Amino acid sequence: MDASNIVVVEQISKSFGFTVAVNQVDLQLKKQDIYGLVGPDGAGKTTLMRMVCGLIVPDAGRVRLMDETPGKPERAGENLGYMPQRFSLYGDLTVMENISFFGSMYGLDRKTIARRADEILELTGLSNFKGRFADNLSGGMKQKLALTCSLVTRPALLVLDEPTYGVDPGSRKEFWKILYRLNKEGMTILVSTPYMDEAELCSVVGFMDRGSVTAVGSPARLKSGFRHRVLEVRVNARDPEMFRELSDTLDYSFYGDKYRVVVKDVEAGRLALERRLAEKNVPGALIREIPPSMEEVFIFLAEKEVV
Repeated sequence: MDASNIVVVEQISKSFGFTVAVNQVDLQLKKQDIYGLVGPDGAGKTTLMRMVCGLIVPDAGRVRLMDETPGKPERAGENLGYMPQRFSLYGDLTVMENISFFGSMYGLDRKTIARRADEILELTGLSNFKGRFADNLSGGMKQKLALTCSLVTRPALLVLDEPTYGVDPGSRKEFWKILYRLNKEGMTILVSTPYMDEAELCSVVGFMDRGSVTAVGSPARLKSGFRHRVLEVRVNARDPEMFRELSDTLDYSFYGDKYRVVVKDVEAGRLALERRLAEKNVPGALIREIPPSMEEVFIFLAEKEVV
């Protein structure tokens, strides 16, 4: 195993009855990666992450975590912190009681738990809420508590399954600031996310669909491989259906004050847009080519897999 690799996944597969959840997946995480796993619901992301954590045994293939097989209790606290998709802590326990319970499960003594809890609660902004019951925390604060509990063992690898799903944008931003700080301090992070703006923040992104990882690379690399072009249209109009079923365009999206239109050819696409704007009697449009977003890249990756 390459010493720079924290995780090596080799040809792992997992089925539940007749459903293939993960199909011969290879995956590598190098030290201090932020690896973002993205893809549609049911793609197999959660099953893959649980196998990385040793919570599910693969039907085939193997997982190596720090050159060990995951799931060994004597190494778990040293190597791995896991935050599941759903808030799974105890609502009738306080913030500190949850942390103490979690730390004790890994054999940490009270003094160590208290010391580390103080450090992590300061980092996550929960220092003033030690005595609050978990059920009385906001959605964003619950996610921070779950993160705190997963960090109390000071793991080398942090695995997060859609940690900001359903959380407001402000709390998502705060959460990612914490992840960046942890990563800067040396932690390797594997995170799944439904949000493409979060995928942009990862150093490596893997696209998963129907049990397979079909594309891997940095956000810049994946966008540079996008075979289509994107035009931005700024215009004084608020019609979400403006460019519906328009020739020479492949897809479009509407973002309040502008449209993003995916085209095969820039000039042909521009002419088609100008004709539609003229038909709609919409003057003063500003049309320019812009780089593709991760959302556009993955929409077309998903469509490619379906074909």
